[in-house]
Amino acid sequence: VQLQASGGGLVQAGGSLRLSCVASGRTFSRLGMGWFRQAPGKEREFVAGINWSGSSAFYADSVKGRFTISRDNAKNTVYLQMNKLKPEDTAVYYCAATLRATMPTPPSGYDIWGQGTQVTVSS
Repeated sequence: VQLQASGGGLVQAGGSLRLSCVASGRTFSRLGMGWFRQAPGKEREFVAGINWSGSSAFYADSVKGRFTISRDNAKNTVYLQMNKLKPEDTAVYYCAATLRATMPTPPSGYDIWGQGTQVTVSS
């Protein structure tokens, strides 16, 4: 499986963006998926995760109520809808897949990574 993230850009504070991550291969529907972000000089951090069926999603406290993760297994795609963006959301965003049955939050729990997409929120 290979992952390709897109949808980043420059947006003003309070605005919205939707990130997409398209997976190649036929095993996508069996994978838990996550979004992470990494700001300059900081460690990569968990943003949101969703299980293989889409029935369970969870979020970092910093984005709860503003971001929504979803997936379309027919399109091999996971999304991250980001609303009410803040300057502190500025980072490179990565999608990742986990082979584990439980949904981890540390980056070490994810096995496959896409390239990042830059999100910049201006104040």
